[in-house]
Parts: sequence; structure tokens; C-alpha cells
Amino acid sequence: MIDFEKFVKYSRPGPRYTSYPTAVEFNEDFTYGEYIEKLQNQDSSKPLSLYFHLPFCRSACYFCGCNVVFTSKEDKKERYINYLKRELDILSSYLDTSRSVIQLHFGGGTPTFFSPEQLDVIIKEIKKVFPNWSNEAEVSCEIDPRFLSEEHMQVLAKGGFNRVSFGVQDFNEQVQKAVHRIQSFEITKNAVDLARKYRMQSVNIDLIYGLPYQTLQSFQETLDLTLKLDPDRLAVFNYAHVPWLKKTMRKIDETTLPTPDVKLAILKYTIDFFTTHGYKMIGMDHFAKPEDELFRAIEKGELHRNFQGYTTKGGADLIGIGLTSIGEGEDYYAQNYKEMHLYEEAIDCGKLPFHRGVKLSFDDRVRKAVIMELMANFKLDIPRIEKEFGINFKEYFADALQALKEFEEQDLVKLSDHAIEVSPTGTLLIRNIVMPFDAYMKKHGEGKKVFSKTV
Repeated sequence: MIDFEKFVKYSRPGPRYTSYPTAVEFNEDFTYGEYIEKLQNQDSSKPLSLYFHLPFCRSACYFCGCNVVFTSKEDKKERYINYLKRELDILSSYLDTSRSVIQLHFGGGTPTFFSPEQLDVIIKEIKKVFPNWSNEAEVSCEIDPRFLSEEHMQVLAKGGFNRVSFGVQDFNEQVQKAVHRIQSFEITKNAVDLARKYRMQSVNIDLIYGLPYQTLQSFQETLDLTLKLDPDRLAVFNYAHVPWLKKTMRKIDETTLPTPDVKLAILKYTIDFFTTHGYKMIGMDHFAKPEDELFRAIEKGELHRNFQGYTTKGGADLIGIGLTSIGEGEDYYAQNYKEMHLYEEAIDCGKLPFHRGVKLSFDDRVRKAVIMELMANFKLDIPRIEKEFGINFKEYFADALQALKEFEEQDLVKLSDHAIEVSPTGTLLIRNIVMPFDAYMKKHGEGKKVFSKTV
């Protein structure tokens, strides 16, 4: 059993580490010319991972931290498709688009808020620019079940999509009203049934704990309903309340948010619930059936983490396309403009809509390797890191290892000369455990509002 009193003290602001350095460190010192040079000099033998941001939603879900454009106008979507085509055209002059594509992800916004015909146009354009697709390619789309028709699913299946992720968050009516997202179980089940009908290889359900009015009992009911959908994977996220960054979150009454001890109780119950029902915990917030490739990857220590979450497709260069998209190379991150008018202005000038990013120093790359390995696989092979980067791990990370002593005393990690291993209980606090390796945390004082809380 978890001693909640002891664990609540670890509730402090911290990154989710979908990247290192985190997006907070992105800046304009990384110039457009340098980014173009990175694209032109990429290793053509490496596969590509493509992320397309389709930013439109009809209305706001108050919990959402994504970069979203609210609209009900069709002409805005048509205009965006036109700019996506032009961005791809510019990109193809700098990037070898004949490289094998091993991953494609549609995120948003609500990708299926685009009509089936519009999605078909986007998919065909992508296939025209990127003609070579791996037989093992993971092709996925985020879906709001409230905006899904059979025609949508037909287009996705015909376009080679094999994975879908349905946003649910919570089935409780009071919670749904508080976050401005009314979505019945029946609507969600119909969407899942469509995915099965069109033979999607993997169906994922997204849940969020830490939302207004949630209790352990109410979330138990959501979990019971979710199990009836029989998903292949689940993502159960800790709600990141950052109203200083997202205006819509200011509509949430903070007095209705569950306390850290209630959130931990929900998380502990969720882990027990899904593991009892045949799922395995993957990473810090995912679950999968044992036959799923994510589970096989973590057993081999081959799970990876990027902006698209946990994946088995490591070693690819990630190219972000569309408004606010983020790309990742071996030694850089690059992000497009977040404002639509700036995104369009760049493309009108014949330039990629690149805005900012970061070049990774040697130290960044070492720390990224350590943090991402622990975030994904909950263990670190120290000799492998020493060999890869030519360092003495104990000397290089003396401060971090000292900071981990507290976690070791609490049986959250096990330290040895050859490995760092996170205990099953320690996985609940993995963000806290990797923070000592983050060289940028010192400049983000406790008083600054930068990150959501870890618990």
C-alpha cells in the first residue's frame, strides 16, 4: 500500500518530459537558416516520423492544453488545407521525402472535425509528397467520438491508418459539464465499434484524472464503463492545470479539483484495476494488453518517448507539419508558429513556418538520453550511456545521484554501479525521479508558474 501522506510532499511543479530540453527552453537563437541546414543534412538512411497538426475544434474543452483554433466555418478549414499543401511543397525542397515513413500521426484540435472529403485530400497530398511507406508503419489519428462518421473511418482505413485514439477523459456527467465536454458512453461505444468494423489494429482510449468533481468512486465508474469498450491501449493522464498558459482553464473552479492524495488514490486504483483485468502498465501513464507491441518493447527495454507519446518507432527523424507542430532531430527541436497569421505569412513568403527551437549541446544530449530512457523503460544501463558518450557516469552525474538517495531510501529507486532501476511504486513519481538530471530546473524557481504539478 502507498503511504499517501508521504507521497503528497512530492506534488511539485515539473515537466512531463515529452522532450529534453523541454519546450520551455525553445528560443529564437536557433535560426531559420540553421534549421534548414539540419533538414538538408539529415541521414537519408534514417526513417521519417510525420506529425500533422489539424488545429480546429468547434468549442473549447476546458481541460485541454493543446493549441486549438475554434471555428465553425468551412472556409477556414479549406484555407488551412491549402497552406498545408504549400508547406509540404516548400519542405520537399529541403528534405529528402523519398525516405521511408515509419510513423504518421494526426493530432489537434479535432482531426475528424474536418470532413471525410477534406481528410481524404490531406492524406492523398501526404502520400504524393512522401511516397515510400514502411510495411510496419504506425499510422494513427486522434479522434473526438462526437465528431466521427462512418465516412470518416472509411477514409482513414483507405488511407492506411491502423491506429486510432479516442478522447474520453471521464464518463461522469457532473465532470463533463464542468469541463464543457458532454459525451455519452453510447457515442463513444459507436465510435469504437466503427474502429473495429474497419479493422483498426489498435484502439486507444484517453482518460484524465484530476478533473473537477472527480472522486475515487466516480472514477471507478468511468473505469468500469471504459473496460466494456475493450481498448487495446489506454492513456490515463494526470490533468495539467496551467491556467496562466491556457485561458480556457480559468473557467474551471479550482476548489472543485481533487487534492493530491485523492489523485494518488485514483491512480493507484487505476493501476490495480487495469492490471487485474489483463493490462500491463507501460511508461508512466499508459496501459496495454500483453500482446501489444508497446508491452513487448518495454520487456526488451526498447520503448521510446516523443511528442506523440510512447512508441516503438525510435531512431526516426520527426518532422512537424502545420500550425505549432514540433519536429525533432538527433540534435535539435524545431517548432512552427503558433499564431495562424504568422504561419500563413511565412508560407506566403516561400518559407517554412519555423518559429523557434533549440540546438542540443553535448550535455543536453547526454541528459536527454538518461531522462528519456528512465521515462520510457524505468531503468538505465549505466555502462551503455558511458560508452555512448564517453563519460564517467558517477562523476558526470554526482549531484543527481546524490539527489536520488532520498528516493532510494523510500524504495522508489535502486542504485548500483551498473544501473538505475525504478520500483513499481516509483513509476508513479517518475517525473520527480528524473528531475535531478534536468540541468534547466534550477532556473525555474518554486515561485514561477511554468509546469503543472507532478502529483
